[in-house]
Amino acid sequence: MKKTNAPKLKAPPLRTPTDLKSEDTKDVAVALNAILADVFALYLKTKNFHWHMSGPHFRDYHVMLDEQADQIYAMADPVAERIRKLGGNTLRSIGHIARTQRIVDNDAEYVEPSDMLAELCEDNKNVTANLREAHDVCDESNDIASASLIENYIDESERRTWFLFEASRPLDATGR
Repeated sequence: MKKTNAPKLKAPPLRTPTDLKSEDTKDVAVALNAILADVFALYLKTKNFHWHMSGPHFRDYHVMLDEQADQIYAMADPVAERIRKLGGNTLRSIGHIARTQRIVDNDAEYVEPSDMLAELCEDNKNVTANLREAHDVCDESNDIASASLIENYIDESERRTWFLFEASRPLDATGR
């Protein structure tokens, strides 16, 4: 193989025109990248618990977690594309996700089904709070489109939290 001393061409940074202030787009991109990292972490945790579910309510929980994982994963592309529309750079690797995520991984060999649901309930609640914080950044930056996108995700994460909470409630003395 012949070596060459030709200079390597460096690609120009990707910039997308916007009427938002440069500093504002950076702030929104940082907030949205944190959301994106949480989305990937929560997706994988939800799938992990889906794959490892057991017990008498296996089918119900297995199906619910699969549906929730699909909904969570569906957030990734719109969030990443919104970051790019603002001229920002998105997450680039599993390592980048790990450095950015706020959702705590669970690598336990076995987790009780009730603990799975409780942990995911708390994680979804935290995602809701993080979405609200990102929404505040968007509002401060006058980024109506990102704020609007986030509003739908807040509603979805609140719904997931509600389902997980209700599914994990203990039965009363009558078995209901």
